Amino acid sequence: MVDVFEQVEEELRSDRYKRLARTWLPVVGGVLLIALIAALSWWGWDSWQTSKADKASVAYERGLESLTAGNPIGADAAFVQAINEGNGAYKALALQQRAQIALDANRIPDAIALLDEAADATRDPILSDFASLKAAWLVMDTSVTLADIEARLEPLTGDKRPYRYDARETLAMARLQHGKTAEARQALVLLKNDIDAPEAVGQRAGVIVEAIDSGAADNIRNTTDLMSSPTAAPTAPQGQAPTPAPASAPQAPPASQ
Repeated sequence: MVDVFEQVEEELRSDRYKRLARTWLPVVGGVLLIALIAALSWWGWDSWQTSKADKASVAYERGLESLTAGNPIGADAAFVQAINEGNGAYKALALQQRAQIALDANRIPDAIALLDEAADATRDPILSDFASLKAAWLVMDTSVTLADIEARLEPLTGDKRPYRYDARETLAMARLQHGKTAEARQALVLLKNDIDAPEAVGQRAGVIVEAIDSGAADNIRNTTDLMSSPTAAPTAPQGQAPTPAPASAPQAPPASQ
């Protein structure tokens, strides 16, 4: 009699397991299929990104070689290819190189537009803020209002921004250039006394404060020429190597952004 009960219980368990299998196996199979598709998609996307970065690297290097050979037209074409093929870092670098080519040809509005595009091309603040700061330097030599310049520079002055001291210095110079002498002097004094500011920035701030106090800063155009120079470069962020100006040959970025 015990054997009969055990057999019935075993059959009931078997039927229950079969029902569970019919209910859940399709679900489990679907989940596994989705996971497989996701894994293959990620692999395909990563391989595609790596391929694009490799092509961008080749085009970027070809652009630098063309610049060295004195062929800006060929260089510009190569940088366009790097922009089309590359990730955010390569796009930002290539756009800055194109901006320098435009600047060398005295096409200032084009250079500013390309630098703005470079700033939007990557989320890396080392690259994006550098492009934004360079654009602000060029804008300072145009007829835009102080409000336009402030709108460009003030976001770059945040505590965690890599070129905040250069942005604060440039903002003070822009205000001085537009007759806001008291505001400019106050900002420069703060820079001069900021122990965390790069030494070069603090020294320049001190010199300009002395010029303001002595009345020698009346003609501010000469004072701001250095900042808007095509070869100017911001001071390096704390703990970072100096970032080259767009005309130089920066190191190639990693394959993915």
